[in-house]
Amino acid sequence: MINTGAASPSNFIRNIIREDVVNGKNHGRVRMRFPPEPNGYLHIGHAKAICLNFGLADEFGGTCNLRFDDTNPLKEGEEYIKAIKEDVRWLGFDWEGREYYASDYFDQLYAWAVQLIKDGKAYVDSLSPEEIRQYRGTLTERGKESPYRDRPVEENLRLFEAMRDGDFEDGACVLRAKIDMASGNLNMRDPVIYRVLHVRHHRTGDAWCIYPMYDFTHGQSDSIEGITHSVCTLEFEDHRPLYDWFIEQLGIHHPQQIEFARLNLTYTVMSKRKLMRLVDEGYVSGWDDPRLPTISGLRRRGYTPESIRDFCDRIGVAKKESMVDVALLEHCLREDLNKRAPRVMGVLRPLKVVIENYPEDQVEELDAINNPEDPSMGTRKVPFSRVLYIEQDDFLESPPKKFYRLAPGREVRLRYAYFIKCVDVVKDAKTGKVIELLCTYDPMTKGGDSHDGRKVKATLHWVSAVGSLRAEVRLYDRLFSRANPEESKDGTDFIAHLNPDSLDIMSSCRVESTLEGAVPGSHYQFERLGYFCVDTKDSSEEGLVFNRTVSLRDTWGKIKEAETRSKG
Repeated sequence: MINTGAASPSNFIRNIIREDVVNGKNHGRVRMRFPPEPNGYLHIGHAKAICLNFGLADEFGGTCNLRFDDTNPLKEGEEYIKAIKEDVRWLGFDWEGREYYASDYFDQLYAWAVQLIKDGKAYVDSLSPEEIRQYRGTLTERGKESPYRDRPVEENLRLFEAMRDGDFEDGACVLRAKIDMASGNLNMRDPVIYRVLHVRHHRTGDAWCIYPMYDFTHGQSDSIEGITHSVCTLEFEDHRPLYDWFIEQLGIHHPQQIEFARLNLTYTVMSKRKLMRLVDEGYVSGWDDPRLPTISGLRRRGYTPESIRDFCDRIGVAKKESMVDVALLEHCLREDLNKRAPRVMGVLRPLKVVIENYPEDQVEELDAINNPEDPSMGTRKVPFSRVLYIEQDDFLESPPKKFYRLAPGREVRLRYAYFIKCVDVVKDAKTGKVIELLCTYDPMTKGGDSHDGRKVKATLHWVSAVGSLRAEVRLYDRLFSRANPEESKDGTDFIAHLNPDSLDIMSSCRVESTLEGAVPGSHYQFERLGYFCVDTKDSSEEGLVFNRTVSLRDTWGKIKEAETRSKG
């Protein structure tokens, strides 16, 4: 099912928290957390979780921690931590100094593991990793108990201490919880809670050579921080009995784990593993490639934090998985940029226009509106001269019916300027391609209206040859050609559905002179073309680079309009 966001958004987690506050649970306190693993860059699915946790904490007068679940030093690093903090701040949220790390709790987690051993609830297992997998069983076959399951407590304590002291090689043994190898929930079949890993940790250095597993770390970290509502995605629903078991056996503060459906978006992938493959195998330029759903990629493309927060609010929070139409995300962006983006003119595929009856040495300045949605943004001056550029697509030598733009003998309006008429064309002698238009203008139509009341059917954007700037424009489209690239009946790899036209780099564009010195990251609407952003990496004073953020076409708006008509 594809969710277009047309219905009112629901949030069952808000309802749960509201009821808890009313009933005085946790003394009316609300304490949330956003707990990313620092092993990759955040994507828009994480943005949903960020908005949910920080938003609900703010709504109920509570707090929200930022905690890094850094229990796997093989894949984690400071690069990801820095990027995650930047993304959370950019989205508009502040953890107000409550920045924590699971590694802060390694001593306490170790002490709790020792407690479980003493209580006969954990044991050191010397089976190999492959044997542990075999003994675990399947969804239809019960597991088999390890021959080391009934080691005496003192032996387990001695072996666990030896694990910590570095006496064992990686994979030689693990610490497992002693629960139930016949459980229908595979997570409860004596899960591994500590493994030997002789790897330097980005924060604790070489202090540890054993590391706790995520399931053993997550709930206890929540408990240490006094979290009241531990929100996570649906794939952790089967882990909740284990979350509860650890906390109950240890007799510590018990947060409530609540699962919600993760965000699935059309025409992209959200799996961190698949995103990493796209980066590592060179299908995209990096984690901030504007075609990716990563927050850094969306930011570079020109998405605003306001549009992403609006999107996350509109889609709501549910228990059932669904696929959200990316057109809704684009709609939220258009609504935001329509209010804030100044209008400018840029020509992507320039076609030279010479106005034969305009004085050769004359350049006049015309008034142009910066944003019709916000009169306070005022006007700007754009130069007009004898030689101009229009879009190649705005001229046809032999126009079909209903093509109202420029053609031989036809008159059109130039935005903010004059009526012009094409009187002749200049062609390339070898190819026959039209390379120049010879036109005349009507000086009585300044501002775009005729003195005699005659009408034209098209208004074109343009730039003056005098003062206009060369620019590179990158036209980004959807990364995949299929709405659900992971859905394949014949086993086709998702890579096969990459859109070969997801990026079109145009290097001979012309933009109006007011864009000189445009600040990286700033947004503009190129009239008739779409919303664009100055690239934050490659644009410079030597050469402007613009990314197309989104086109002017509003697919979602049409979907919503159609749905409204069908209901009426």
